[in-house]
Amino acid sequence: MIKPAIEDAIRGAHDTRMIRVGSGAIAGAADVFIDCFGASPAVIVADAATYDVAGAAVERALRNAGVPCRPSYVFAATPAVYADYETVMLIVAHLRHSDSIPVAVGSGTINDIVKLASHLSERRYMVVATAASMDGYTAFGASISRDGYKQTFSCPAPVAVVADTEIVTAAPAALTASGYADLLAKVTAGADWIVADALGAEAIYAPAWHLVQDSLRRWTGNPRGIAHAQPQAVERLTEGLLITGLAMQAHRNSRPASGAEHQFSHLWEMEHLEQEGVWLSHGFKVGIGTVAVSAMYDQFLMHDFSGLDVDRLIRRRPTRDQLAARIASQHTIPILRKKSVEETLAKVPDDDQLRARLTTLRSSWGDLQGRLRRQLLSPEEIRSRLHQAGCPSDPATIGVDQDRLHRSYHGARQIRRRYTVLDTAMETGVFDACVDRLFAADGYWRAA
Repeated sequence: MIKPAIEDAIRGAHDTRMIRVGSGAIAGAADVFIDCFGASPAVIVADAATYDVAGAAVERALRNAGVPCRPSYVFAATPAVYADYETVMLIVAHLRHSDSIPVAVGSGTINDIVKLASHLSERRYMVVATAASMDGYTAFGASISRDGYKQTFSCPAPVAVVADTEIVTAAPAALTASGYADLLAKVTAGADWIVADALGAEAIYAPAWHLVQDSLRRWTGNPRGIAHAQPQAVERLTEGLLITGLAMQAHRNSRPASGAEHQFSHLWEMEHLEQEGVWLSHGFKVGIGTVAVSAMYDQFLMHDFSGLDVDRLIRRRPTRDQLAARIASQHTIPILRKKSVEETLAKVPDDDQLRARLTTLRSSWGDLQGRLRRQLLSPEEIRSRLHQAGCPSDPATIGVDQDRLHRSYHGARQIRRRYTVLDTAMETGVFDACVDRLFAADGYWRAA
């Protein structure tokens, strides 16, 4: 039960050797484990819900197949498991007592915890997916909070993935909707990579680009099917998320799947954004970030950069010390202030590099503008699809008011060194005009 598209994607992957997707796939989980790990013992890591849904069945299948099973590590139902470094170290301590191979049973949080814990324990792992909630199953790296800062730790993807579409389709609607929002974000992530490639900041790696972008419209084309848990729509979503992870694995970083929209999410996580005391899903924050970036592109593309005064922009740019002071003054959370200064300064070009970048933009603007328009969806279309899929589509519904959203455009640019349209807008001197226009009395966000 391996789809041809996934099989093709695995060929370019560095870590993952086997993926089984389909109805009843969980019945073959023991065979997958034995094919990949031989006679090694196994240990299930799950939370209370995912153990009931799939973990117990996987454990029985492993025992029936003769695989030695160490005592499972099952997180309690409350409090909710959080992907932080302290939790990772709990799993590391559990793994120290045996030479067992971890089998993560769950979705984003469980997978990221086990991924990093396995790496720190110098062993590989397998994952049994219980929801189509994010693209990190097959991705290189784990998104973990440490000392209040959400960061991606370098660690290998799983050797094997099993995704039973019956289990995935029956997952809570909010998890599936979150996965849809995460996949739809590849629209703006792709646009940001086009910009970075065109201006010499980060070249497009064609194999990874095509894995994600060639089928993106098909994967995300039925948002109502996601809301109604239609098996074909959820299966396409699952395929898209797994292939996107394989693209990140092939490229060895998250650029194929992550742009400025993810930086909004990272910012809000570091600001401890909650809704009625509950942590919001990654996908829901990313979905609102995708609307925000799509709206920014609408404003950015209205400008004509074919007559850009490059020398004037270079003369008027702040020094690194001025920039650092300006950024520091915008943040009250110490770790956020420190990281924002570090990440922003890491991507600031020198005068010669900026001159070359802006000159390229000036000479190629017509072509680049056309490529971006073909890549993007309007913010109205993004919001409509999110709404149809059952995702939040209004910032206020996730606790982000207009003032906070306005500030977030600045903070999102600063939180990661990845080059995006937010950086291009700043370097061309139109950033403030674009953002202010979005929040004008008749601007997009006020009207929306």
